[in-house]
Amino acid sequence: MKHEVVEKNSALMGVLIAVVISIGGLVEIVPLAMSSEATQPAPGVQPYTALQLEGRDVYIREGCYNCHSQMIRPLRGETERYGHYSLAGESVYDHPFQFGSKRTGPDLARVGGRYSDEWQRRHLLNPRDLVPESNMPGYPWLENQVIDADGTAAKMKALRMVGVPYTDEQVAGAADEVRNRSEMDALIAYLQVLGTASKGWK
Repeated sequence: MKHEVVEKNSALMGVLIAVVISIGGLVEIVPLAMSSEATQPAPGVQPYTALQLEGRDVYIREGCYNCHSQMIRPLRGETERYGHYSLAGESVYDHPFQFGSKRTGPDLARVGGRYSDEWQRRHLLNPRDLVPESNMPGYPWLENQVIDADGTAAKMKALRMVGVPYTDEQVAGAADEVRNRSEMDALIAYLQVLGTASKGWK
């Protein structure tokens, strides 16, 4: 029988498996890559400012994504708790995106503007001052770490190469925007912008 030829030849089976997986992958990936919903920014979504971009780098460096997702699924329980479900167009300027699936802490996709800057600062210094049952660690050293202003423009230029529409003026003014600002300032700026574009959505 023909299937016995395939089953007894491991090299042939391996090649056929690779072909089937490749076709399946293309069927999934190509339509998504061509969809404007996935490649164009959602209404109101703007590239991060220099300070927000530095804050995002702090967020990634400190591993915040290990406990916090940034993807609200279109399920009633999620939208009632966190707000409008996440759209692909919200993350077109995120390289890499921060969707995640681990929720030791709450989803942060819509945390922007929910709390004041001072609340965020106190929470990052010692979360249990505001949320006694929290198991999140504090990040007090961020207040004393100053952003390296000389590297911000280079980050923006690199992101411009992958499609983030930073202008020459934004790149030129990046160092001045972050100079003498702490990593705490930058992280708070990043958190405060998350999901703010969705506030005008129905």
